[in-house]
Amino acid sequence: MTLPSLSALDAVRLLRDGEIKSEDMVGACLDRIAEVDGEIEAWAHLDRDHALVQARMMDARRAAGGALGPLHGLPVGIKDIIDTGDLPTENGTVLDAGREPRDDATVVGLLREAGAVIMGKTVTTELAVYGPGKTRNPHNPAHTPGGSSSGSAAAVAAHMVPLAVGTQTNGSVIRPAAFCGVYGFKPTHGLISRFGILRQSPPLDTVGVFGRSVEDIALIAQTIAAYDDRDPACRLRARPRLVETARQDPPMQPVFAFVKTAAWDETASDTRDAFAELADFLGGSCDEIALPAPFESAYDIHRTIMCADFAKNFAGYYRRGADKLSASLRDMIEEGQRTLAVDYSVAVDWIELLNAGLDEVFGRYDAIVTPAAPGEAPAGLESTGNPGFCTLWTLCGTPAVTLPLMQGDTGLPIGVQLVGRRGDDARLLRTARWLVEQVEQAEE
Repeated sequence: MTLPSLSALDAVRLLRDGEIKSEDMVGACLDRIAEVDGEIEAWAHLDRDHALVQARMMDARRAAGGALGPLHGLPVGIKDIIDTGDLPTENGTVLDAGREPRDDATVVGLLREAGAVIMGKTVTTELAVYGPGKTRNPHNPAHTPGGSSSGSAAAVAAHMVPLAVGTQTNGSVIRPAAFCGVYGFKPTHGLISRFGILRQSPPLDTVGVFGRSVEDIALIAQTIAAYDDRDPACRLRARPRLVETARQDPPMQPVFAFVKTAAWDETASDTRDAFAELADFLGGSCDEIALPAPFESAYDIHRTIMCADFAKNFAGYYRRGADKLSASLRDMIEEGQRTLAVDYSVAVDWIELLNAGLDEVFGRYDAIVTPAAPGEAPAGLESTGNPGFCTLWTLCGTPAVTLPLMQGDTGLPIGVQLVGRRGDDARLLRTARWLVEQVEQAEE
């Protein structure tokens, strides 16, 4: 196995034990980028020399007997709406061309503290909304990689880096992870600080991660899940033991609720067939249930919140360069400008009401199983695909993970999304690892 193909956990073990150097690991990933990124275009900013300097610093620290962090010497990709004090952060828009932040976002600072090498900035859609970037799907460059965390998902899928960070305000982690055939994790809202990250919609914005196994996404999420009083959504609590819990066997066989949601009519036939097969495979451990009628309003509620917040938080972009924004983003901002304050306030109140309903579901089931997207990544680069299977869970702030367990009719990946109760991230990852192992054993 080549160095770029190593899992994050395997690479960290070799780096900490001194069996490989960070300079070798980073250099191999840079070579891989040079080999394949001309077609995929996952990177917005990449400085080979700067990445190697960071790697040599990590090697020098180990040689001097210094303390080694949990991501010692490991290259990580950072979505280009997350501030980095040593690299540009241009937010996927020409209106921020050349923007160079003075400081790191909190998550970037935590990654550096953990010994990670910030490899570069990955492509995002325009202001992390719907306007596609340049990135293509590694499985078929004629297809979208999804968005808005397009480059992060594609870079991990193409073995350019073992881990990457993204964000989700609708479907921007789970959907591209599913389309690119990697593991994506959107944790509970507020678990990871958003300070230093482009503000879109505070009730919805969530930092997420990409990797090539459940344990890998648990590792990076645990590393950056620290309290930050600069993010009002963060709560003071002990850092979750995601890796340890994810590796444990469940005390009892998990029980799943198969939830189609109001988006089910959008699914492709191969997705419907695959989920029917998965439900049969789980047998008595999986019940199909329907959520109460109020959940069907979640999509309108989410849009009310999101568009109103776009109108507020993107007002500066709109004033100084509306003509430089995509038509779809301008329309969403203008829709938000027409939203009444009372309608926004009522929409935000629905978040707690819907979670009260979900708490009843999670009182009976370990996780909800549902598609991550309607099907395979759509052909063409004009759209990043339908986020509808992520909308409800982002609105409610529940943790969600997508697992690359299926293939569509043309051989492209289809993701299985698991959803857990708010705050139950570790248990969700444990359930996810159990399901992956069951499917893998059945395929052997």
